[in-house]
Amino acid sequence: MKKLLLVAAIAVFGITNVKAQEIEFGAKVGVNLSDIYGDNTGLFDPITSIFNVGIMAEMSFSEKFSFQPEIMFSPQGTSIGDDIISLGYLNVPLMAKYYVTKGLSIEAGPQIGFLLYGDNEGRNVKDDFNTVDFGVNFGLGYKLNNGLNFGARYDLGLTNINGIEGSSDSYKNGVFQVSVGYFFFKTKSKSKQ
Repeated sequence: MKKLLLVAAIAVFGITNVKAQEIEFGAKVGVNLSDIYGDNTGLFDPITSIFNVGIMAEMSFSEKFSFQPEIMFSPQGTSIGDDIISLGYLNVPLMAKYYVTKGLSIEAGPQIGFLLYGDNEGRNVKDDFNTVDFGVNFGLGYKLNNGLNFGARYDLGLTNINGIEGSSDSYKNGVFQVSVGYFFFKTKSKSKQ
């Protein structure tokens, strides 16, 4: 787990040879609508988590293209009747962004998630789930000149999160996120002669 977190941190903050024209740093907060899909998913209902929160950096390579790595705390899960299964992830999305027009971007990229906790009505169920989750994100964003930005994306889980020994059922995360963020610091690279 420590090695995976180290790799994620390096991927997000250790990109030292990037030829970005501009790098912005910020934070974001939002709301999740999450569910679990796969085998027997008729049992599950989506749940809304009050918030997701994290930090981000946007590295611009041109007016049209940029790269946005993030580190996000993301409460997710599902419900079965009145029982709520809460899963807390530390997610690392690596988003490629294409600006369709000034301010408006489409984005896509892979994500790795690390399970921090699993709870079912006060009972620890973390051992019932795999600790690493891979997915892919698709979304839209809009950024104002003052650094305020808005986003909506869907995280499509690609790996089976079912960690119950002997179970053949396959379950995957599906999370729709809406967020608002602010870029509070900006650097510009010096052009080489």
